Amino acid sequence: MSSLLKAAKRERFKKSDLTELRNEGKLPAVVYGYKVENTSISINELELVKSIREVGRNGIIDLEIEGKKQKVVLSDYQSDFLKGEIIHADFLAIDMSSELNVDVTIHLTGDAAGTKEGGIVQSILHELSVTAKPTDIPEYIEVDVSKLEVGETIPVSEIREDYKKIMINHEDDESIVTVLTPRIEQEPEETDEETQESEHVGEEKEEQA
Repeated sequence: MSSLLKAAKRERFKKSDLTELRNEGKLPAVVYGYKVENTSISINELELVKSIREVGRNGIIDLEIEGKKQKVVLSDYQSDFLKGEIIHADFLAIDMSSELNVDVTIHLTGDAAGTKEGGIVQSILHELSVTAKPTDIPEYIEVDVSKLEVGETIPVSEIREDYKKIMINHEDDESIVTVLTPRIEQEPEETDEETQESEHVGEEKEEQA
C-alpha cells in the first residue's frame, strides 16, 4: 500500500519565501536517494499528515514531482512542538527490491500480571532498529506484556519469531520492557531536633503534674 503526495520543485530560498510558503499551508522538504538528485521541494502539510496516517511512519509514499512519481519513505522530519506543526521533511527515494534500515515504534499490548501486585511497567526500548524490504517493514512492533510478572523482562529474543521477515538489529538479551518491583514506603525517621522536642514536651507535662 502506498499514498500519493504531490510536490513542487522549490527554487526560492529566502526567509520571506519560506514565510510565504507556510502561509499557504505548505512546507519545505528535500528528496534524495535512489536514482534521484538531491532536490528541494514544497509539499502541502495536511496532505503529508494524511499520507502518514494512511501508510504509517515508515510506509511507502508515491511522491509526484512535475508529473513524475518516485517511491519514497519519510526519512526524517522537524516539528514545531509549541504549534504542533511539521516545519520540514526529508524523503528518501527507494529501490523496492533493496533493504532499508529504519526505526520502528514498539506498541505494548495487554495488562502485565505483575501490576496486580503493585508492579510498574517500564519501557526500556521505545523503538527497534530493523532491516527489511520496504513492503515488509511493519507500521509498529507489538509486544504482549500480559504474562509479565514483577521482576520479569521481555528480551528481544522473544519477539524474533513473530517478525521473521525483518532483521531486528539488537542483541537477543537486550530488554524491551520490564515490570519493576513496587516501592515500599518507609516512615521517615525522627530527626534529633524532633526527638529533643518530644522529650522537652514530656518533661513539661511531668512538671505540670
